[in-house]
Amino acid sequence: MSLIGKFATVGGATLGSRLFGFIREMLMAAAVGTGPVADAFNAAFRFPNTFRRLFAEGAFNSAFVPLFAKEIEANGMEGARRFSEEVFGVLFTVLMALTIVMELSMPFLVRTVIAPGFVDDPTKFENTVRLATIMFPYLACMSLAAMMGGMLNSLHRYFAAAIAPVFLNVILIGVLALAWWKHYDALQVGYALSWGVMAAGFVQLAIVWVAVRHAGIKIGFRRPKLTGNVKRLLVLALPAAITGGITQINLLINTNIASGGDGVISSLAYADRIYQLPLGVVGIAVATVLLPELARALRGGHAVEAANLQNRSVEFVLFLTLPAAAALLVMAEPIVRFLYERGNFSPSATVTVAEILGIYGLGLPAFVLIKAFIPGFFAREDTRTPMIFAAISVGVNVSLALTLFPSYGGPGIATAEITAGWVNAALLFGMLMWRGHWKLDLPLLLRIPRLLIAAGLMAFAIHYALSYFSYELSSASNLAVRAGTLLALVVGAMVIYFGVAFASGGANLGMVKRGMKRKPKTDVQSEIEP
Repeated sequence: MSLIGKFATVGGATLGSRLFGFIREMLMAAAVGTGPVADAFNAAFRFPNTFRRLFAEGAFNSAFVPLFAKEIEANGMEGARRFSEEVFGVLFTVLMALTIVMELSMPFLVRTVIAPGFVDDPTKFENTVRLATIMFPYLACMSLAAMMGGMLNSLHRYFAAAIAPVFLNVILIGVLALAWWKHYDALQVGYALSWGVMAAGFVQLAIVWVAVRHAGIKIGFRRPKLTGNVKRLLVLALPAAITGGITQINLLINTNIASGGDGVISSLAYADRIYQLPLGVVGIAVATVLLPELARALRGGHAVEAANLQNRSVEFVLFLTLPAAAALLVMAEPIVRFLYERGNFSPSATVTVAEILGIYGLGLPAFVLIKAFIPGFFAREDTRTPMIFAAISVGVNVSLALTLFPSYGGPGIATAEITAGWVNAALLFGMLMWRGHWKLDLPLLLRIPRLLIAAGLMAFAIHYALSYFSYELSSASNLAVRAGTLLALVVGAMVIYFGVAFASGGANLGMVKRGMKRKPKTDVQSEIEP
C-alpha cells in the first residue's frame, strides 16, 4: 500500500471522529453556550485529555513504536509479546497509582494548575473539581489504549486505533440527545457529559484490545519490573511525551491563564474543535504512518527511501493544509455562526470564537509540519533534541500569553500559541538540515511557492464572495440557506485551489502517487506484515 493509502486509512477514520466531534460541539454549544458550566467542563476535561495526548501522540507513538518494531525484527512476534507484557505491567501499575493520587489531589490541582481563576467563584470551582474527578480515569484507559495502538501501527494495522476515538464523540452525542429529551439544565448536562467521557474511555480501550488479540498478540499481566527494554522505553518516553504533546502542554497552560476571564476557556475550546479537523486528519495521519515507515527505512540503511518519505510527506501535508489555513483565516465568522450560533450561543460569542479561529488558521501549517518533522528525530531514537525545542516554544507561548491576555483576551492567547508553533517548527527543520538528516529535493522546492499562490488566490476569491453573499451568511438568513451558501463557497474554493495547483504544477497526483509508493519489502518486512 502507498503512503497515501495509509494516510487515507488513518486520516479517514480521524475525519469520522472529527465530524462527530463537530456534531457534539454544536449540540453542546446550544446546551451550555460559553457560560460557567461550559468553562467548568472544558477546563476539567482539558486535564485528562492533555495527559491522553501526551501519551497517545507523544510517548507511545514516538518511543514505543520504534522499540516494538525493533523487537519484532530481532526476536519475532514472541519477543514482541514479551516486551509488550513487560511494558503493560509497569504502565498499568503507574497509571493506577497516578489516578488515585490525582483523584485525591483534585481540589489542589484545580486551584493551582487547571483553573486558578475559578477560585473566586466557589460554584464554578466546585463544579470543575467534581467534573475533573469523574473524568480523570479516562486517562488510564486511553494511555493503555495508546500502547496497544502503537502495537497495531507497528503491525501495519492502522484502522482500529484510528477509529476508536469516534466512540467518544458518539457516546457524548448520545448523552446530549438524552439531555435534550429529558430537558436537563446546563449543570445536569455537564455532569452527564463527564460520565460519558469516562464510559468512552473503557469502550475505546476494549476496541484496541480486541484488535491486538485479533492481530495475534495476547497480552498477559506481568509483575511490574524495570527490565532493560522498559528502562530504555522510559528514557525515550519522557522527552517524547513532552515533545509530541507540546500543543497540549501549551493548551493546558493557556487554560490556566484563560481561567481569569469569563467564557475565554470555552471560546478557545470551540475554536480549537474546528481547527483540529485539518490538524487531526492530516497531521495525526502523517505522524502515525510516517514514524514506523521512516524507522524501518533507516534501520534497513535505505537513506534515499527515507529522504523521499520525508519530502513527499511535507509535500502532502502542505498540499492539504495551506488551503485549509487560508479558508479559516478569511471565512472563520460564517463557519462559527453556522456551526454554533443557536440556543445559548450568542452572536457576541460568534465574533470572539471567529477571531480566535482565524488566528489558529495562521498556525495550522506550523503544527502539521511539526508532526512531519518530529519522526525524523524519533526514528533515530533522538527524543532529547525535540524536547529542548518544545521547552523553548513553551517559554515563547507562556511569555506572549501572559503579555497579550490582559489586553486582547482569547485572541491574545491564540496568537501566543501559533507563534510558539512556528518557532518550534523552524527549530526542528533547521536542526534536521544542519545534521544532514533532511535533504530537500527539487520537486518539493518547486511546488511549495506554487501551492502558496494557489492558496492565496483562493483566499482572495473567498474574501470577495463573502461580501457578495453577506445576507445569505448572516444570522437573519435561515439555516438551510446558510448551509447551501457555505457549501457552494467551499466547493468553489476547492475548484479554484486545486485547479490552480494542478495547472501550475504545484501538484501532480500521478507523480505524488508514484513517489510515495513503498519500496519492495525485505524478507524481514514480509514476515512481520499481516
